[in-house]
This record gives sequence, C-alpha cells and structure tokens, in this order.
Amino acid sequence: MKLLRVGTSGSERPALLDADGTLRDLSGVVTDIDGALLADPAALGRIRSAAEAGELPELDAAGLRVGPPLARIGKVVCIGLNYHDHARETGVEPPGEPVVFFKAADTVIGPNDTVLVPRGSVKTDWEVELAIVIGRTARYLGSHEEALAHVAGYAVAHDVSEREFQIERGGTWDKGKNCETFNPLGPWLVTADEVPDPQNLTLKLWVNAELKQNGTTAEQIFPVAEVVRYVSQFMTLYPGDVINTGTPAGVAMGAPEPKPYLRAGDVVELEIEGLGRQRQELKDA
Repeated sequence: MKLLRVGTSGSERPALLDADGTLRDLSGVVTDIDGALLADPAALGRIRSAAEAGELPELDAAGLRVGPPLARIGKVVCIGLNYHDHARETGVEPPGEPVVFFKAADTVIGPNDTVLVPRGSVKTDWEVELAIVIGRTARYLGSHEEALAHVAGYAVAHDVSEREFQIERGGTWDKGKNCETFNPLGPWLVTADEVPDPQNLTLKLWVNAELKQNGTTAEQIFPVAEVVRYVSQFMTLYPGDVINTGTPAGVAMGAPEPKPYLRAGDVVELEIEGLGRQRQELKDA
C-alpha cells in the first residue's frame, strides 16, 4: 500500500494512493497514519479490505498539499557515509561500523514544502536518501531476517545538510543537520510488502533540472537489514521511528570548486524507484 497524509500543515487527513493512481480518503477507516497504526495489524487489515472492496471515497488531488506520510514521529535516526561511492567522492575511508546521528522530528516537512536556507549559511547541501519506517518495537535484534520483520515500510527522505555548520563549527554533526525544514519526507509511506528488495532501488536528485545524484541502494556499505539490526543494539526503536540510511555520490560537498551549494531560488527534485518524487523550492530563512 501507498499511504499518505494530505491537507494543510497540522490538519492532514490520512489517504491512500490506489493501484490506478487515484487518491482515496482513509479518514473513515483510521484517524491518522502513525506508529500506532503501523503496529496494529487489524487496522492495516481494515485499510486493505476497504481498498480491495472499493469502499474508499475518491479525493480530488488538485491543489491538495501532500504532508509528511507519517504523524507523531518519535525520532529520526540517520546513518552517515553509508555508500561506497559517496565515501570515495568525499575522500574518506568507508566506516567499520555505521555512523549514527540524529535529526529532530520537527525537521520533517512535506515532500513539496519549502526548504529554508539557514541564516548565515554558505554550504547548504542536498542528499537523497531511503528512509526506513519502523513498525514494531525493536531492541537487540539478532538477525537480518528479524530486522526486516520490524520494518513497516519505506519512504523518500531529503537529508538537507549545512556543511559548514556540520563540519567546521565544532562539536558533532547536529548543528548542520537540524535546521528547520531540513528533512522533507514522502510523498508516500510504501509498505514493506511492495519493496521486495530494498537493496535494489534507484535514487536520483536534480538541482534546477540538472541531474546531480544517480545512485542505487546496492552501493550501501551497511544494507537496510544490518542498519536496523545494528541500531537496535544501542537504542530501542519504536513504531513510527524513522531511519535515514545515507546518500549516494553526487552531493555538492563532493564536487570540484567552486562547489555548487544551494541558494534561495534553487529547485531540488528527487525520487526513489517506486517510492515517489519530491520537489522543493528554497527560500531564505
């Protein structure tokens, strides 16, 4: 299933994109799309049954904002330097263990919402990423099979980053990762049954219609199953938590000088095979 939330910010309603590409209203079946729903097989079953029976009313998508596909996100865990080609372009050795950092849940916005360039920023960068959405409480998972069984689905994430704040201003990466609007998510939460092999997905990103990133999750240093298993050794993952799994080559930081960092007025578009497409215009904060 392709689950999404539509409407003005803070007032989104749950919806489903059916196999014919028609937007369907879920508000008569469930109250929202969040961790509680993803952890409830009966509720997910009601959605499937209603969709198969043709009982979901159609929504007019014209002019309708698409919000983040998930409400009340607990935490956004991020994996850094997780693609072989990205490590090569930035001149670093692939890490021996996953690099883990966090984004605050309030950085998450809709897939087509405006991204704000932070005040004082000179190195705002783009990163298309596969996001994992957790569907069952996970702690100390013992195998890749067990890890995948705890995944509810996947989504497109844009891990916007300010490289000067991240690398040159001291401390950890958090200052360059947690600026407002720095995690567009969606358009859909695609349930795991529709993604049989998360290591065989194409990721692409364009800036002002110029292709910048064209990668594949096959290049991940630590695949999805290992990321979930590994992270569960250090923290409890709850339904509705999100894990951003890293970006392939092609970011501004890895380009020759002068590096083409983002500015107000730029338009970024990104997509992952089967998971949908995003578009953001950048403005000054």
